[in-house]
Amino acid sequence: MSGPLFRKILIANRGEIACRVIRTARALGIGTVAVHSEPDAGALHVREADEAVALGGSTAAESYLDVAKILAAIRETGADAVHPGYGFLSERASFAEALEAAGVAFIGPTPSAIAAMGDKIESKRLAVAAGVSTVPGHLDVIPDADAAVDIARSIGYPVMIKASAGGGGKGMRLAASDAEVREGFRSATAEAKSAFGDGRVFIEKAIVEPRHIEIQVLGDAHGNVIHLGERECSIQRRHQKVIEEAPSPFLNEATRAAMGAQAVALAKAVGYRSAGTVEFIVDRHRNFFFLEMNTRLQVEHPVTEMVTGLDLVELMIRVAAGERLPIAQDQVRLTGSAIEARVYAEDPLRGFLPSIGRLTRYVPPAGEGIRVDTGVDEGAEISMFYDPMIAKLVAFAETRDAAIDRLKTALDAFVIRGVNHNIGFLSAIAASERFRAGRLSTDFIAAEFPDGFRGVEPSAAALDLLVAVAAVARIRAGDGKPGEATVLVGPPPRTAFDVTVAPAGDGSYAVATAAGMRRIATGWRPHLPLFAGTTDGVPFAVQIERRGTAFLAQSGGGTVELRVVPRRTAELARLMPVKAPPDLSKFLLSPMPGLLVSVAVAPGQGVKAGEALAVVEAMKMENVLRAERDGAVSKIVAAPGESLAVDQVIMEFA
Repeated sequence: MSGPLFRKILIANRGEIACRVIRTARALGIGTVAVHSEPDAGALHVREADEAVALGGSTAAESYLDVAKILAAIRETGADAVHPGYGFLSERASFAEALEAAGVAFIGPTPSAIAAMGDKIESKRLAVAAGVSTVPGHLDVIPDADAAVDIARSIGYPVMIKASAGGGGKGMRLAASDAEVREGFRSATAEAKSAFGDGRVFIEKAIVEPRHIEIQVLGDAHGNVIHLGERECSIQRRHQKVIEEAPSPFLNEATRAAMGAQAVALAKAVGYRSAGTVEFIVDRHRNFFFLEMNTRLQVEHPVTEMVTGLDLVELMIRVAAGERLPIAQDQVRLTGSAIEARVYAEDPLRGFLPSIGRLTRYVPPAGEGIRVDTGVDEGAEISMFYDPMIAKLVAFAETRDAAIDRLKTALDAFVIRGVNHNIGFLSAIAASERFRAGRLSTDFIAAEFPDGFRGVEPSAAALDLLVAVAAVARIRAGDGKPGEATVLVGPPPRTAFDVTVAPAGDGSYAVATAAGMRRIATGWRPHLPLFAGTTDGVPFAVQIERRGTAFLAQSGGGTVELRVVPRRTAELARLMPVKAPPDLSKFLLSPMPGLLVSVAVAPGQGVKAGEALAVVEAMKMENVLRAERDGAVSKIVAAPGESLAVDQVIMEFA
């Protein structure tokens, strides 16, 4: 690949994707410009770029979505190309047109392709014309809830209501009845207006037991278009992808070839250049239907890079500079298996509510076949203004089973402190038999965790190891001596395990537990968050953190409180009364920090279980808070427009 590239690229984005583009640009010898809002002034992407321009403001609308400010930054720095990343302005045709008018290269598709594929209604019409399989539905804009109900009845339940200008699961609602259509139409329209400034929605048939499988396409300005295989993105929560992998464990060669051919046909129909993704929904019989086309780099692009050996960002840059694709379709090779897990600042135990704060400890895993794409480092602030993604953890191996094993080990070693995160939840998915068997669907999480995520209970063998680790950690922390002790597990009333620890001559420890004797060797010190070592010669790693007189140990997705005490202390602890937790059932508490958008009830009003009480907006998503039981409102404490802290009282009940 030869030819002139760019002198300086401005990245119109933030976080991990900005860092990702900077990494490739630097390897190509291209200068980089970062832009940033006020909260991101000290962010990693700002520090890694060659230059940085402050956009001002805190929200995306005041900064990363402000085209005038981006254009001013381009003029100020003399950048001759812009990479939009994903989200923000990446799929806005008017932005690409503005760059074209300014004589600046857009590292992405043409404005016409963005416009054609960015509108879901128009893109489906083009897909039909190109011979691409599509889901039955009503592609015209729906004027009101009554029309939505009529259309849904004509298609047949269940149906999916979708924002025409949408993406990322926003403005999308599943409905199985007239009432759900009316509520879904209202909420999807409101969310679409908030997220995209476009409230249009359409309706299509919902596919039962669907899998979300997408094809990565790549085109140049010379009419060449190829596909780089598929990614399975079926593990989703609220239509947001959680775990992605390449290749799919479900597709056979015939289906892969057919999907790839249709994706290429659609891309050619709009004269597509650059990297793009054609998303399909696939049923249990491997019938596939066009969902949408994302005219940008995808969040999950690393898994494709791992199995193809190609750098998609580099190829995007070269295509934008006018070069031809360096490979033909018959030269594309898929090798091994790659799985990506999205690590978010959220609390799975509280309905996956966003978590904000400072990363007081951040140590990502490393090792063979492990890749971590991130836009943060230790000390970074997770802000309420943007997506709460912390990092993308990718595990690659020659087989899918080996990749899963590497992913599980890496999750155990991923140290994050200061905010809540979803690593335990990701570990639970990776450890599930259904995931290893490849029996995936977009309802995987709902089916595996029907009552929500309640944490991971360690197996008897795993708990025995944690008990032994706690006993050794107490000695190495200088809080105890070898000999007999009792490990109290969990909050009161605690389970008690007697242990005996004896030092061995080689620096290891002989630990006797109820399960027998084991030998633990470790170099752990109290300041280290990862207790790494061997047990009878077998390597292991456990995250461990001191909390007062106890240790918090994390392994396999579970967190266990371990308190090592003398035997007599354990006997006395059994006699202590257990304090009952306070009754909070008379309050509606904000489950997350966010903006109170609306309150649907008034003092003195009776409410039924499931009735909407208030709407809180956080991380660009509307969250409807509902009554847990029948009752009556006695007092409204917070007013619409108020910024709420987590657990802040919104209203009281009689």
